[in-house]
Amino acid sequence: MSTIAQTVELQPPTLKAVPKVLEKHGDHRTDNYFWLRDRSNPDVLSYLNAENKYTEAQMADTKALQDQLYKEIVGRIQEDDTSAPVQRGEYFYFTRTQKGKQYPVYLRRKGAGGPEEVLLDGNVLGAGQKYFQVGAFVVSPDQKLLAYATDTAGDETFTVQVKDLTTGKLLPDQIRNAYYSVEWGADNKTLFYNVLNESKRPFKVFRHTLGSAAADAEVFHEPDERFEVTINKTRSRQYLLIDCDSQTTSEVWYLRADQPAGQFTRLYERIQDVEYQVTDHGQNWYVRTSEGAKTFRLMEAPIAQPQTRKEIIAARPDVTLEDVDTYADHLVVTERAQGLLRLLVRRFSDGQEHLVSMPEPDYTLAGGGGFEYNTTVLRFSYTSLVTPPSVFDYDMNSRQRTLVKQQAVLGGFKQENYVSERIMGKASDGTLIPISVVSRKGLVKDGSNPCLLYGYGAYGISSDPTFSVERISLLDRGFVYAIAHIRGGGDLGKPWHEAGRMLNKQRTFTDFIAAAQMLIARRYTQPKKLGILGGSAGGLLMGAVVNLRPDLFGAVVAKVPFVDMLSTMMDASLPLTVGEYEEWGNPEDPKYYSYMRTYSPYDNVERQVYPNMLVTAGLNDPRVSYWEPAKWVAKLRTMKKGSNLLLLKTNMGAGHFGASGRYERFKDTAFDYAFLLKALGATGQSASK
Repeated sequence: MSTIAQTVELQPPTLKAVPKVLEKHGDHRTDNYFWLRDRSNPDVLSYLNAENKYTEAQMADTKALQDQLYKEIVGRIQEDDTSAPVQRGEYFYFTRTQKGKQYPVYLRRKGAGGPEEVLLDGNVLGAGQKYFQVGAFVVSPDQKLLAYATDTAGDETFTVQVKDLTTGKLLPDQIRNAYYSVEWGADNKTLFYNVLNESKRPFKVFRHTLGSAAADAEVFHEPDERFEVTINKTRSRQYLLIDCDSQTTSEVWYLRADQPAGQFTRLYERIQDVEYQVTDHGQNWYVRTSEGAKTFRLMEAPIAQPQTRKEIIAARPDVTLEDVDTYADHLVVTERAQGLLRLLVRRFSDGQEHLVSMPEPDYTLAGGGGFEYNTTVLRFSYTSLVTPPSVFDYDMNSRQRTLVKQQAVLGGFKQENYVSERIMGKASDGTLIPISVVSRKGLVKDGSNPCLLYGYGAYGISSDPTFSVERISLLDRGFVYAIAHIRGGGDLGKPWHEAGRMLNKQRTFTDFIAAAQMLIARRYTQPKKLGILGGSAGGLLMGAVVNLRPDLFGAVVAKVPFVDMLSTMMDASLPLTVGEYEEWGNPEDPKYYSYMRTYSPYDNVERQVYPNMLVTAGLNDPRVSYWEPAKWVAKLRTMKKGSNLLLLKTNMGAGHFGASGRYERFKDTAFDYAFLLKALGATGQSASK
């Protein structure tokens, strides 16, 4: 077994590798640092703690700056704040944060002016826990019971409990090993929930009857390791839906909510590489499907005869249908065109339709924020790089919108002091890559500005431009902040994802490099002043681009990075691995193994000068195991040239999403920003004063 050398805090910890047990070519399941996978091994914990101490020592000279950044961030938030109430029947539901407290309080009131009821207090439930998260929060149809789920480790494994909202007492019912989705039957006593298998895949749905001593009934089992299952309910609350989704294929099963003891029925036979989503309206299903349409089309199908479908909205090559929702009188479709989301509203009675207008050229939004079905009001949220998150109620008939709430930004913030724009970089194959940019007004483009470029580029997930109260601390210190809308993400719709996955994955990395080069060419910044940021699959992006072009960047922040991808993808027992085959490829196939080997960050570390690097991990992370960033850093330490910083920071009590409390998250952000300021040689003084 390996040994860990005694460390002094100003010297990096020494991780002594063990010899490979297997010498078979291409077998990454046992390598030099394989033993790091055992978190019960005292040597592993000792090593991670030693790295944390080294990181803390290396950042000791920024302690005052970290404190200053933290105070700035907290000074901009409304610490005592209340969310926009959401109506459900005669009740209005909302959350409240309180000064000095980490977690929200969940409340409701009856009517517009009724007394407040505290449903849950996250600060009470999370007291004494290193980590605390509320997952599912589902009120029964009669609004007398609350089913809620909590995670106290950060491993995304939840325990579901039920609270009687009339008496305030917990029922004896308790469900363990649950995941994120929980739904009620219409009888107010039946709960449906999904559970995890040993590899952390949500693979089954169970039915639980309150007060019953009988074992919960399994109502659905998905044996295919590529698929995950969730349970939800349509907006009309008439149907329960089980969604089975892989990266490329989906299937839906349904059951009337007023028949919770019944059996789920499959809507359509599963077809490989066909995705679909459904909701109901009256006697019809509305089906958003990729069948015969890569960018999706919308179909109407009778519930009694779902095979009899007619097209409502045809596929368009430049517009991707991302979501469909139904109200009593209106159909609402979320579309993505030219990289921007938009809301299309159609009235059922006469077919009249319109797009909801937006005030800025670069923004993001999300519809469907209300509970109600019998309403003409669409609740949606809106934000941009310069506009704080805002909640609107939009009357779908009169087309009038009402601002319900905008996030307060204190500390002298003035929106007009900041400007955003969208520029284009040219990829190596000539494709134009959008880049969203924000900075303080009056920025001089002379190449001297520090810049932080963010990227993700995977799973068809879009990196939409959103506001960040924390980011102001960078902008006020002269930073340019940019988002590279690279292929592999869904920023320009489904085809954009297809162009950057599987055997096209290298495009994701070259797109990001092209974005960096464009920012430099337009004199926003220069290489030694350019920092880059990405997490999870975006951390893989960070690792790939620093191997390819370490000279292009001055600093890297890689959050819970997926960097040892061959080891992970060749171990089907690990969480998510099999389901990832449709995003990256199966390395058991030599074609995919060879291609993944060309960019897997851990496997392509070279003896060269790397930028200053901060790498983070979560000991309880079920998505990217902590040992991936730990192994990567250990290998970088043996290979890299020069004296640039290389820091590993492991959260010993959290998972993939970092600290759970809001103040702890702000401290993490202040640490990251202090690292960037130090690594890029940027001033620690804010220009806002």
